[in-house]
Amino acid sequence: MKTLSTAYFPPVQWFTKLLDGRVCVEACEHFHKQTYRNRCVIDSPQGRLALTVPVVHSDEEGPIGRLRLSDHGHWRRQHWQALTSSYGNSPFFEFYEDDFRPFFTEPYERLFDLNAAIVGKVCELIGLEAELLPTETYEKTVADDLRDVISPKCDWQTDAHFRPVPYYQVFAPQHGFLPNLSVADLLFNMGPESLLVLQQSRGGAE
Repeated sequence: MKTLSTAYFPPVQWFTKLLDGRVCVEACEHFHKQTYRNRCVIDSPQGRLALTVPVVHSDEEGPIGRLRLSDHGHWRRQHWQALTSSYGNSPFFEFYEDDFRPFFTEPYERLFDLNAAIVGKVCELIGLEAELLPTETYEKTVADDLRDVISPKCDWQTDAHFRPVPYYQVFAPQHGFLPNLSVADLLFNMGPESLLVLQQSRGGAE
């Protein structure tokens, strides 16, 4: 069974791994900075735009499953404004707007819970049946470890099981198709066809 890191509005690559049906999501590791655990990348008129969720750090940092969100910088308002600005004219934003707004208005306290709620809602909206099992202990070595493979620091092209197919993007006329953005980009642009795009982007034999 694959083991993924928790991720904030995960990239398309991350979501293709859910097509297996059952995956583990790491809940017991320590937090890693500058990863998809608390960051997503969306499209914008200027190209790729990273949105980062601030978290509360402490001298005795526990497992990521208990990592608390920070209110620093009014990030909820800023992230929602960025999504609205980037995707307000996309084909399906108005259909999913009410589903996504609560992630920026409801008082989620922990990063892991917010990420799990987002993933669950996206799976529901696109009809992706997947069972995500939080880990109960931290294991340094696991059989199919993708915790640090799907990362802004890693080239997705090294993943033989991910070959992103182009789909409609609002700003493609300005800067071309941008692969492996947040699933929010896929959903707002493709709506119910998002699942088909994920299936087509699953390259190679598992």
